[in-house]
Amino acid sequence: MGKSSRVKSRDQVATEGAVSPRQPCPCGSGRRYKHCHGSATPPRVQVARPFAGLAAEADLVALREFVAAATAPVRVEGYADREVVLASLLPGAAPAMVHDDGKVLLGLQVQHDFGDASRDLAAVLLDALEGEPGRVVTITEPPGEGPRLQDLLTDGVGPITVHDDFGYWVAASAGEDAGLQAALENANSAITPSAKLAQVPAAYWADVTSKEYLRWVMTVPEPEMLNALARLHVDGRDRLVPGARLVGMFRTHGLVVPVWDLEPGTGAEALEDPAAEYLAALEEALADKSDLTPEQRGARNGLLSRQVTL
Repeated sequence: MGKSSRVKSRDQVATEGAVSPRQPCPCGSGRRYKHCHGSATPPRVQVARPFAGLAAEADLVALREFVAAATAPVRVEGYADREVVLASLLPGAAPAMVHDDGKVLLGLQVQHDFGDASRDLAAVLLDALEGEPGRVVTITEPPGEGPRLQDLLTDGVGPITVHDDFGYWVAASAGEDAGLQAALENANSAITPSAKLAQVPAAYWADVTSKEYLRWVMTVPEPEMLNALARLHVDGRDRLVPGARLVGMFRTHGLVVPVWDLEPGTGAEALEDPAAEYLAALEEALADKSDLTPEQRGARNGLLSRQVTL
């Protein structure tokens, strides 16, 4: 009997009702049972849309994925007297910093990923609030069961401010810290100029020297979004400003993010009115439930072929 036959036979004689280690896991993950729910170490459960339910979901995704320097104040249940600020990036991609005055900065762009970004961030936040001032908070192990940001933030997320530098890292009353100052200067020298559009939600302009981009985080489900984008593209209604081009989209944290390539020198201000007009056209296209035409289907397929998952 050949090796493949022996393997097949072992699989076939599994106890009734049991799953062979080599068979696909019944959970539907696509992995073998021994590497999934049959493993001694439980599989990590990835929450596809961790910030769902928060009014600022799209902005949190933007700050976590591509906005260089931005902050937003929040209020935390049970800690009304503490100043807490969400920040896009902290020194060394630290999960959190606690200033000497007790102010907490919670970093969204972190290096860990234990499956549920909302629960991870909530665990770091509570640790920072309970710990001593003047420290950096880290997380090295999965937080396990516990609250999520949705459970802790009492008033949602405050106004988002996009900064020209990382000066928010340093408390106003802080003395000279040579290491922090060096990190600050290094980060400021490489920052990407960005701006949040005021007339539409969760749209961010960025200047990357040779190019400018508009990245717009959408909360509309992907299939409906693709259909609407295809309709507007075929109608020539997605150019926003002269020289602008919808070059594709990426998928992250359960949301889709269309990306426009802009001519250098466009700037954020020139996008405000066109973006508001585009949003109205997008809502109209989303309401259209008719079948796509062959040309629209082609445009939709083109968008899918250029889609990237982060």
